[in-house]
Amino acid sequence: MIAKLEPNEDTKSFNILILENVTEGEYKEADSAFTVKDSRIFLPNGQHSTPIDIIRQGMRTWEKEDFTPRTDDVIQERLYCIRWVETINNNNGKEETVLHYRAPNSEDYRRNEKVISLLSERFEDWQTKGYIPSRKIVPGYNTTQPIRERGWTYWHHLFSPRQLLMFGTISNLAECYSKDQTEYLGILLGLAKSTDYNSKLCRWNPREIGDKSEQTFSNQALNTLYNYAVRSVTEMQNSFLMKLHPNRIYGEGAVNLGDARNISQYCDYWITDPPYADAVNYEEISEFFLSWYDHWIQRLFPNWYSDSKRSLAVKGHDHNFRQSMVVCYCQMTHYMPDNGFQLVMFTHQDAGVWADLTMILWAAGLRVTAAWTIATEISTALKKGNYVQGTVLLVLRKRTETKPVFLDEISHKVEDEVRRQLDNMIRLEDFSDPNFGDADYQLAAYAAALRVLTGQPIEEIDPEKEILRERKPGEVGVVEQLIRRAVKIACDHLIPKGLDANLWKTFGPMERFYIKGLEVESHGEYRSGVYQELARGFGAAAYTDLLESTRANETRLKSASEFGKKMLGTFGSAGEAFADSLVRQCLFAAWLTVKNEGTREGMDYLHTELRDAYWTNREKIIGVLEYLAVLRHAASMEHWQKDSQGAALLSGAVRNDHV
Repeated sequence: MIAKLEPNEDTKSFNILILENVTEGEYKEADSAFTVKDSRIFLPNGQHSTPIDIIRQGMRTWEKEDFTPRTDDVIQERLYCIRWVETINNNNGKEETVLHYRAPNSEDYRRNEKVISLLSERFEDWQTKGYIPSRKIVPGYNTTQPIRERGWTYWHHLFSPRQLLMFGTISNLAECYSKDQTEYLGILLGLAKSTDYNSKLCRWNPREIGDKSEQTFSNQALNTLYNYAVRSVTEMQNSFLMKLHPNRIYGEGAVNLGDARNISQYCDYWITDPPYADAVNYEEISEFFLSWYDHWIQRLFPNWYSDSKRSLAVKGHDHNFRQSMVVCYCQMTHYMPDNGFQLVMFTHQDAGVWADLTMILWAAGLRVTAAWTIATEISTALKKGNYVQGTVLLVLRKRTETKPVFLDEISHKVEDEVRRQLDNMIRLEDFSDPNFGDADYQLAAYAAALRVLTGQPIEEIDPEKEILRERKPGEVGVVEQLIRRAVKIACDHLIPKGLDANLWKTFGPMERFYIKGLEVESHGEYRSGVYQELARGFGAAAYTDLLESTRANETRLKSASEFGKKMLGTFGSAGEAFADSLVRQCLFAAWLTVKNEGTREGMDYLHTELRDAYWTNREKIIGVLEYLAVLRHAASMEHWQKDSQGAALLSGAVRNDHV
């Protein structure tokens, strides 16, 4: 199915044609066309474009009474495609579903107008009663985006008329027909969960098997879209209905809302998910849901507050961030028995952030006794962008060891603990169905370092003074140095699968980054944060020169052909520069093999460039080429097919080469 733009000369606009069962040629033509690219809007013929910022200059901010664009608004919205499902019996007599797509007809437009009419009749009353949001969007790091990009100033602007009508009706019926408070709360929970899957921020995902709309928070931002998806009532059941498996807990229980800095109640176990140095602005994006809840919270839970408490959020950019976190964990430690423990969920890939966490837990009198890396993100868009797939669960107990150690002792202990942690994970790994991603091993290295660093006092470091000390821009503290060292140990320890360990030891930092990066890429990993952390671990300062793409969820390395003649130096002339490395010479020789459809030019180059070093490095050359040759078997490495095949031919020629 494709959408094709057809000029409408009468209105100086375009009709959107929806065509099913198109030919392969038509599909490729549509796939190569675009109307939005690089922050510009293009005409379908691609001959004229306008910067989106210019278009936004004429955009107005929406008012509270708006729920559709006004006729004179610069940015409009229209229904342009309808998808439905047909159930049929196939040739084997089994039921299967067929997806259909078509452009809207006059009846669809009539129904759309009826939706707007029905909502108009109820809009003001429903806002007053809290059935639909009436809150204004408070500008912030994330919440300014819909204001800036679309002029949406109230939370209900993030929903289409059909969505507001559906959710408002459910909210109305919940109040009228719920038998008790529990049933009422259950419906409201389902309602708010459904808003995540049915807003104007839900992108359409054209998958190979069964297109679908993604949830609003497929990543932790408020991304406005040019083509969003609206679900029907029947398509809401998967998000609205929750399958719960209740377990009875005997004893008294209470749910309290409060500030962790003001805890005054003993608990055996504290479970926390602390701020990730502002990686996610929870207090802002929570207002998306609070806009649907605020009216009901005040009625059902009079003692609760119904705002996000932005001003009280512990923020990473505040000068007192570390001190506030210490107060939180000190309070929990104080109100915990000696045999109790705390469980901290933590996900970050910055050594400085982990160093801060180390000092915070250390200053709070806690020690890390165990760490478990678990997969917390399912295979959705959350795995894209700069997000790690796993979370480290840190088990913390009160620190009882009082005998101090010295820094030089700690350094060796960190190295041993990191190796032990990684070896344990490797022993658990099922390589046919991997449990851990490359980023998870890095997280495990951080956690292993924390286990050592928080175990007992360190003679040269006073954690309380270190927490309060003002730091110079770019300053790397002792603890951060130790944690960075842990990541380097992890990088060195995890030899790419299929590569000889002795060959790995001969590589320089840039070579190691490139070869390990190819393994990461072969696993379908395209998050820039993973490559950043690899570069830190290997000390590959100029790693961006090796990247073909640096986009957040499309980061990858250059292939042999993409390098071509770029970054090519004389072998061995500049020590550890990538241009002069053996890996770079092998990549160039593989490219020559592909370019000339034979191994002669590649072999001649290796003999000429390396001279006598060719024979002393022959086994290493074979090892590098054979590693590159395997890449063609990885599903995510289609761009390596020809180069990998060239490397395979060349490795055979080198192996059979004799004096």
